[in-house]
Formats: sequence, structure tokens, C-alpha cells
Amino acid sequence: MVNHTLVSMTGFAERLGSGFGTDWVWEIRSVNGKGLDLRLRLPEGIEGLEAAVRAAVSAKVARGNVTLGLKLARGGEAAAPRVNATGLAAALDALAVVTRTAAERGLDLRTPAASEILTLRGVLESAAPEEDTAPLLAALLADLDRALAAFNAMRAAEGQALATVIAGQIGRIADLADQARTAADARRPQMEQTLRDNLARVLAGAAEADPARVAQELALLAVKSDVTEELDRLAAHVAAANRLLAEKGAVGRKFDFLMQEFMREANTLCSKSGNAELTRIGLDLKTVIDQMREQVQNVE
Repeated sequence: MVNHTLVSMTGFAERLGSGFGTDWVWEIRSVNGKGLDLRLRLPEGIEGLEAAVRAAVSAKVARGNVTLGLKLARGGEAAAPRVNATGLAAALDALAVVTRTAAERGLDLRTPAASEILTLRGVLESAAPEEDTAPLLAALLADLDRALAAFNAMRAAEGQALATVIAGQIGRIADLADQARTAADARRPQMEQTLRDNLARVLAGAAEADPARVAQELALLAVKSDVTEELDRLAAHVAAANRLLAEKGAVGRKFDFLMQEFMREANTLCSKSGNAELTRIGLDLKTVIDQMREQVQNVE
């Protein structure tokens, strides 16, 4: 029974939270990639947020194109404005100068109302104090951990499904390799007879040919058509693939390399087959290996 430990690079998670007068939404999604490509969409104004988010994701995700976004909505009432004493003094001084100058010229200006003075530039200012974002940052990061846990749970579930499919494909490769070994054994008598016939034909047509040399060349052809090593290596690759299925951690790169080795042996088997049945098995092998490679592309 396969111990499903593979993790998929495809996943999604969303986490809603609130605190410190703010509502927020974390959203994480990913698809397959050669390495870890992290794209962040974060709001401004929270000191240390980006660095902390990068560290948190890098600690939990090894591979994939990951897009992570955070949306904030500030709650509560708007802060009441307050009088800027310096601005008010400057405005009153300016009004005094205007009133005095007007009186010197015989003009009588009415005294402005307080509401009019408050509209002058610099008299009123926002009462919002400098905000300490550290508590909000801590709350956001705690919720990010929960979002990442849900994200990785989905990727693990996808990985279980991948492992089941890949395990079946590995089993199919092992079965085809056994069939290829049987077919290779069955073709041996025919190949030996063919070589003997070829040797006799060459010797009959060329009296000056060196029998030892001809026999040596034919023996070399026999070695070149032998697929024992390819079948042995296929068996070794099958064992390695089964070990990777049970291995913890990011094994996608190892699987990528192993798929190249699988395909190399299948190609060589086809090129050396010299037999319709063995060729058919080799082509079936290549089909299954190619299907398995598509699945492996999603493994972290």
C-alpha cells in the first residue's frame, strides 16, 4: 500500500479576520512552477509586513508560482479635527492687519464669525495620532499562519490524489517491463537462428572473408540488440519511484529527473527491439511514461 506523502503545487485558500478596527482578507493561490515564485499584493502602511509574509510563506512552501494578497478595510468613525494653535494665531494676526489697514483707509469691516475663521487654511488639522501597527501586524500574521495551514491542507489532499494516479502508472510501467522481458526471452531463439543464417550467407558469398571476424561482428550485433540492461534499469527506476512516493518533503525535482531516465530506457528498448511485440510494448511504455510525466509536473 502506498504511503501518500506527495504535495501538489496547485492550491487555494482564503481567510477572513478582523481586529484593531480593521477587517481583512488573506487570499493564497498557486500553480506549478520550477521553483518558488512568490508574488505579493500587500497594502502600504504596516511596517515589516512584506518581510514577515515572505518568511512565513518560504517556510511552508517549497515550489510553485504563488500569488498572495491581503485586503484591508478600516472600520470605526473618522477622527475629529482639532485646532492648530499656531495656525490659528497666524490667521488672527493676518485678520488684525487687514482690519487695521482697512480702518486707516476709512473702511469699517465687520468682525468675522468663528466659523469663518475655522475655514481658513491651517486653522484645523486631523486629530489622528501616529498609529502603532505592531498589534495589527501580529494579528495579521497569526491569521496568515491559519491561511497557510488551510492552503497546505488542500495541496496535501491534491497530492494524495496525484500519488494514487502516479502509483498506478508506476505499476503499469513495472508490468510492461515484465512483459518486455518475457518478449525478449521469447525472441532469443529466433534471433540466434537469424544470426546463424546471416553468418552462413556471408561466408557463402565471400570466400575470402575471415570466419572469425564475421562471427565477431555478428556477436557484436547480438550484444547491441540485447535489452537486458535496459530492463534492469527500468526495474531500478520503478523501485526508485516507489521510494519517492513514500518520501517526505519536496520530491518533484527528483521525479522530474527520474522521468527522463524512464524515457531514455524506453527509447533504447524500442530502438533495439527488432521484434514487433517488443516494439509494441516499448511504445506502450513511452505512452505511460509520458502520462506520468504530466502528473509529476504538479508535484512539489
